[in-house]
Amino acid sequence: MSQITNEALIYACSAIGAGIAMIAGVGPGIGQGYAAGQAAAAVGRNPGAKSDITSTMLLGQAVAETTGLYGFAVAIILLFANPLPGKLK
Repeated sequence: MSQITNEALIYACSAIGAGIAMIAGVGPGIGQGYAAGQAAAAVGRNPGAKSDITSTMLLGQAVAETTGLYGFAVAIILLFANPLPGKLK
């Protein structure tokens, strides 16, 4: 059995960490779908408040989307900008 080098271990842990970071995209997707459904129900109950409901929903979805974008940014950094392997030698 061959030995695992420090560099290979760092790359493997970075790939696992990137996969875990991408799980952060699930939460915003569920939350945004739920918010859109609730907004559609609210507009159905009170069509006169459509513009207020829509603007509030879009603001909330924009804030929720940042969570997914942060997870994506962390995954990209772990995969492509990992500074550790060059420092191990």
